[in-house]
Amino acid sequence: MRILIVEDDRDIGTTLQRALRADGHAADWVLDGRSAETALQQEVYELALLDLGLPHRDGIEVLKSLRARHDRIPVLVLTARDTPSDVVRGLDAGADDYLVKPFDLDVLLARVRALARRSAGRAEPVIVHLDVTLDTASHEVTQGGRPVGLAPKEFALLRALLARPGAVLSRAQLEEKLYGWGEEIESNAVEVYIHGLRRKLGQDFIRNVRGVGYMVPKTAPAGTKP
Repeated sequence: MRILIVEDDRDIGTTLQRALRADGHAADWVLDGRSAETALQQEVYELALLDLGLPHRDGIEVLKSLRARHDRIPVLVLTARDTPSDVVRGLDAGADDYLVKPFDLDVLLARVRALARRSAGRAEPVIVHLDVTLDTASHEVTQGGRPVGLAPKEFALLRALLARPGAVLSRAQLEEKLYGWGEEIESNAVEVYIHGLRRKLGQDFIRNVRGVGYMVPKTAPAGTKP
């Protein structure tokens, strides 16, 4: 999942970016409200972490502009403003959740996962497709009840494909979900991770749509057990 961090405190921003990347997300980070608005208009994000006390443009204004464009991206507000009126103001401006500084990183990551599930229309943390189960909280994957060990990028790529079975995602779309700004991308990185997943889950589990991208079929190939 690609996430935008909007935070002017460099220590907090660095910590958030490291934690989100370690949890398998692509995380970009900007330091002020104007940069946040530019990033949100030019890039495709699945979630935003938004501080309120920002230079150049207040976080509430960024949030209002986002919702005025009918952008439904989930927004988790992170702020030191903890009075009831501040909380109400942030939620009424269009925030989906609110977390007061200082916060526990495990709690933040759990809220990120919860917002992602809600946005995808799921209530449970586990994605089940055919005989494969992926737990977004524990990062455990099983196939037919058997544990399957995946590298972090393999897990992130599989999560992206399983979120929309039957939908074809291009290499560029998958790269956007795997890598944030400043992360080096090998030219064949997606193909390497696809190869690893096929080796572990079966050659037919991920299909290559020539010239378009990759997909997980909605149904099991003929002659195989679902």
